[in-house]
Amino acid sequence: MLTYIDWHTSPEIFNLFGFPIRWYGLMFASAFLAGYQVLSYMYKKEGRSLEEADELLMYAMIATVVGARMGHYFFYEFPLLLSDPVRFFVSMVTPPYAGLASHGAGIALLFAFYLYSKKRNLPYLYITDRVVPTVALGGAFIRFGNLMNSEIVGKQTDVPWAFMFYNDSSLGHDYMTVVPRHPSQLYECLSCLVLFVILMWIWNRKKENTPNGFMTGFFLLVLFILRFLYEFLKENQVAFEDGMSFNMGQWLSIPAIIFAIGVLIYAFKNSKKSI
Repeated sequence: MLTYIDWHTSPEIFNLFGFPIRWYGLMFASAFLAGYQVLSYMYKKEGRSLEEADELLMYAMIATVVGARMGHYFFYEFPLLLSDPVRFFVSMVTPPYAGLASHGAGIALLFAFYLYSKKRNLPYLYITDRVVPTVALGGAFIRFGNLMNSEIVGKQTDVPWAFMFYNDSSLGHDYMTVVPRHPSQLYECLSCLVLFVILMWIWNRKKENTPNGFMTGFFLLVLFILRFLYEFLKENQVAFEDGMSFNMGQWLSIPAIIFAIGVLIYAFKNSKKSI
């Protein structure tokens, strides 16, 4: 008889004077803190000021929260956005931030880095190359938070490492319907950690002489190919995806893959250029 992993973990770590401290919030904050340490290290090694790293972190934080919330509404709840736009704008500034779309965050980050590169007079792809390792590391934290929340669960499976998600909010308290599922959050978490290590290894070889765009293109290509494939193992997040050949996450990954290939081509053609 197969033995699966019973996952009873509560999304809440503890309650502090009536205010719940949750795993997802902790992981979200940890993603930025760890990312800042990595970014500061890279800037210091390349002889850049920590003030620049501080400013870039601020751009990234605002873009991530706003972009992820906007992406969720535009890609997954567009009818609700049209019917209740006030709720949309209120949700931009009021926690809890329930419903975050990584594709929306990605689009907002690309725009934020453009503004930052113009202000600092730095090549755009130089900036994104220094950020993508922190994004990979942050992605690992976020997906671990999803695991602790028992959300974005995988499809039913009989693999020996399958999880029994007893706190899956979509089930309510009906434990009789709990079935072994792919821990898709864990797959993505570990993939992001490996990708982070590879990106830091690439950067460490040449540092500021790394061809502009190579790390960005490599990161986006690997990340979104994996995202496209992992979606086959996940349950759909919203009902309208049930009738689609590919779900929303997969459709949004296709242009990202094409864009990544274009960036890599550019990087190879300009491989002798850096800052």
